[in-house]
Amino acid sequence: MRLTEFHDLVREEFGQIRGDSLLVDHVILSLGAKTAADAIEDGFDPRVVWRALCDEFDVPPQRR
Repeated sequence: MRLTEFHDLVREEFGQIRGDSLLVDHVILSLGAKTAADAIEDGFDPRVVWRALCDEFDVPPQRR
């Protein structure tokens, strides 16, 4: 997944303001207690980060 696609999905699902906040404020335990932004910066594939966010916030399968 390209980074631009990841950001588009986050904003579509959570809205621009909340989505942008989640990327830097919400710690995802399954990614080693990192924020989404930190995980991507540390080399995690954006698709892995997207799936982790979806799991954390119970995003329905059809929107993942």
